[in-house]
Amino acid sequence: MQQQEQQAPSHPGLFKVLRQGDSTSFSSKLVAERDFKKGETIADLTGLTPGPKRYSSVQISATEHVELNSDLLYLNHSCDPSTYLDITKRAIVALKDIKQGEELTFFYPSTEWDMAQVFDCWCGADKCVGKVNGARHTPTEVLEQFTLSEHIIQLIKERDSNQ
Repeated sequence: MQQQEQQAPSHPGLFKVLRQGDSTSFSSKLVAERDFKKGETIADLTGLTPGPKRYSSVQISATEHVELNSDLLYLNHSCDPSTYLDITKRAIVALKDIKQGEELTFFYPSTEWDMAQVFDCWCGADKCVGKVNGARHTPTEVLEQFTLSEHIIQLIKERDSNQ
């Protein structure tokens, strides 16, 4: 396995990127460097720059996306997420108690109406959605199990009122 060149962490003491990979595969994840209590702000979402919808962006309104510009880029998807991107407060918040060394994850459709890159989820959670393609393509009764951004809640209302 080849060692990846390490960059300085964007949020030292809060979380770090664990990189693994070789020439044929690559995976990474974000892990807590300390314990966080449910409801606690893990980090402020600062330094976000507007940009197009991409695999590396987060949707912050019905029409706007921003680049994370930090180690938060390595925040993976889970259908049993440990965090929530609170777009209104511009913060990442713990959805449950998180222990040091545990992976930080979020539910991508909580912010994304349409995914830039659709993928199959293998998280294994009881409420796994299977295909992650954005809130637009996920039934309302499924989405109601998750903490959702205000713009996603509004887009769901608009979608459902037009059916």
